[in-house]
Amino acid sequence: MTEPLTGPQKSAVGIESATIQPIPADQRSGTNRDMFTIWFGTNVMVLAIVTGALSTTVFGQPAWSAALAIIIGNLVGAVFMALHSAQGPRLGVPQMVQTKGQFGSRGSVLIVLIVVLMYLGFFTSILIFGGASLASVIPPLGHSGGILIIAVISLAAAIWGYALIHTYARIMTYLSGAVLLLAFVWIFAVHSVPAEFFHTSGASLAGFMGTVSASAVWQLAYAPYVSDYSRYLPVKTGAKPAFWMSYWGTTLGSILPMFLGASVGLLLPNLDPVVALTKATAGISGLVVVVFSVGVAATNAMNLYCGTLCTITVVQTFAPRFAARGRERALIAAGLVLIAISVALTVGDDFTQTYNNFLTLLLGSLVPWTAVNLVDYYLIRHGDYTVEDFFRRDGGRYGLVNWPAVLCYLIGVVVQIPFMVLGTAYTGPIARLLGNTDLSFLVGLIVVSPLYYATVTVLARRKSRAISRNHRQSIHPERTEPR
Repeated sequence: MTEPLTGPQKSAVGIESATIQPIPADQRSGTNRDMFTIWFGTNVMVLAIVTGALSTTVFGQPAWSAALAIIIGNLVGAVFMALHSAQGPRLGVPQMVQTKGQFGSRGSVLIVLIVVLMYLGFFTSILIFGGASLASVIPPLGHSGGILIIAVISLAAAIWGYALIHTYARIMTYLSGAVLLLAFVWIFAVHSVPAEFFHTSGASLAGFMGTVSASAVWQLAYAPYVSDYSRYLPVKTGAKPAFWMSYWGTTLGSILPMFLGASVGLLLPNLDPVVALTKATAGISGLVVVVFSVGVAATNAMNLYCGTLCTITVVQTFAPRFAARGRERALIAAGLVLIAISVALTVGDDFTQTYNNFLTLLLGSLVPWTAVNLVDYYLIRHGDYTVEDFFRRDGGRYGLVNWPAVLCYLIGVVVQIPFMVLGTAYTGPIARLLGNTDLSFLVGLIVVSPLYYATVTVLARRKSRAISRNHRQSIHPERTEPR
């Protein structure tokens, strides 16, 4: 087995052997620019285009409203994503390992399992849309063939690990960026755009907020694993450079392909977004679809890589002596791929609405976690954690279960339910009163952030008073005796 790769500047030919272990400060390398390329290069892909298309197809927004909502959702959601990224250089561990510092060793298991399901959900969605893209330009492949090709490429990159994923993303930054620009020029300059494309009627608060939510969850979905990549950066990189490079990489890499998705949704509203993209770029559709489909393999490799690390984290929680390396990571990754392929090959034809509902549920489960994590890291502990205790069976100073964090998380999930809109499947009573407008993620942030901070602060004060009282009693025991 090879030595752990320690940064994106290392050769991508060796298989990474490190998994969830802390990356020592003297074994880190790379620059903050690597955070830009990995998040830009992996966002320019088919699934981002499909997410953007939701704004004009599922949510029925005109061009101006769709564009504004996409920008707002991404800019706001990426703040939380980048704040998590800034944690990596300091702690040097995957995000879900660090979550033990807020929820306790076993209290974090619920969160980690939800995140594993998230990775599988995104992995499966990318297989479905990416497979359809490949099949649209290479018909002999068929949908199943496209799914299998993307799955194999994703698995290979995930097994090789961090360095290859970074190299892959760096190449795709330039390649996907150029093809994305070409696609815009081709659609608007080569093909005639109907006058109704720029109509201004039809905007609604419900559709606008639905687009904002879908865009925000796109960014929030990176929060559970963004520091898995920044953990390899040298400590001297600092939090601010990691924050800003991650922020602009992910926002620019997401907003532009989402604009493309919104555009093809307006041009061909009655078609599947993938088919609409192929028709809208007729003449260069083969190049566009193949490049964007190859790009999804990079993103799927990240989903698989981090899903594997989360699975290892769960196992290590109950078996601290389990020291997974490259071989174990490869076996777990292969198992997750088999599950995703099985689901991808059995879903129905109309997966777009199902995908939108998945994003809504995902947002509801991630928002309370990110609120607890960021408040704890930045406002309570100020980044001061004992990393060694994350790997102890008893959780060390963080214990087995930190009930205030767990309860605040559960409250955060529950309070969002009345504000949720899940397509035709469910509309919360308050969302219905607001004209089917989904404000659930805003409610989750507003409730959980101050609730967790106040709870921890009050408990800390009570503990401090109890310690002071016991100290006084130990010095002057006669004061405690009855007269």
